[in-house]
Amino acid sequence: MLAAARPGAGAMAASDAAAAREGQRCGLIAIVGKPNVGKSTLMNALVGQKISITSRKAQTTRHRITGIRTRADTQFVFVDTPGFQTRHGTALNKSLNKAVLGAIGDVDVILFVVEAGSFTLQDAKVLSLLKPDIPVLLVANKLDTVHRRAEIAPWLKSMQERHPFAEFVPMSAKNKGDIERLLDIARKYLPEQSWWYAEDELTDRSEKFLASETVREKLFRFTGDELPYTSTVVIDKFDEEPSKAHKRFMRIAATIVVERDGHKAMVIGEGGERLKRISTEARQELEKLLDAKVFLEVWVKVRSGWADDEARVRSFGYE
Repeated sequence: MLAAARPGAGAMAASDAAAAREGQRCGLIAIVGKPNVGKSTLMNALVGQKISITSRKAQTTRHRITGIRTRADTQFVFVDTPGFQTRHGTALNKSLNKAVLGAIGDVDVILFVVEAGSFTLQDAKVLSLLKPDIPVLLVANKLDTVHRRAEIAPWLKSMQERHPFAEFVPMSAKNKGDIERLLDIARKYLPEQSWWYAEDELTDRSEKFLASETVREKLFRFTGDELPYTSTVVIDKFDEEPSKAHKRFMRIAATIVVERDGHKAMVIGEGGERLKRISTEARQELEKLLDAKVFLEVWVKVRSGWADDEARVRSFGYE
């Protein structure tokens, strides 16, 4: 159950209802790392449902996305952050970096995600941002891609010399057992306090936000490396309408914003075929996500230089 259209309401209700219950734990966990290291995939696995979009393309996550997992006596509140940008100083990238710094400044524990056996200059840049007074778990992700496991031990030793990590967690986000183990480890670092959200809530993001993210994921999936990551999606209409045929009917209109006419043609594709595939797959996923019949219209518009325009970056929903 997404129960996401009521940010804050669940937190108050859950806190009041659980105030008398003893032994509960609840706290904030930031998931940080360089772009395209698997943070969103890990977030979805930890929450138990897809709430953060994934793509092989770097820079997919644009916002701080909160995922909630309530398990036994513990409520884990995860913050998935954009990958820290070190290359281009555009208004968009400055916004993304602000989201990262905001997320790591006030949490109970940090999951620093790297690829097992690897440590790059981008990894080092993110690691340098972490404060020494907040426990950091080194999540060595994609362990399933490491062919020589014997090489992991000396690598872990070298990582310990880089930062006083609280614990090492070699794992794969695709392995359910590894996910449960990571939850067990993270639990120890969360304070004893009442839950902030209702037990069935999975995210604090609105359904409208999730709709834009779903369209954006399909956009990148069907354009691959052809389309610059600065392309974005704006929701123009998000209305629930009465329907005799369906228990819930949503009418959604979305605009894909690109920077050049060539990008627009790329998104539309020959005879409109690519845009049709993007729209169809987004609609099908939204119907599952929203538990509703969805009518989705998707348009493509050119807004040259929007990623360098601070006012336009803010108007598209970035902080």
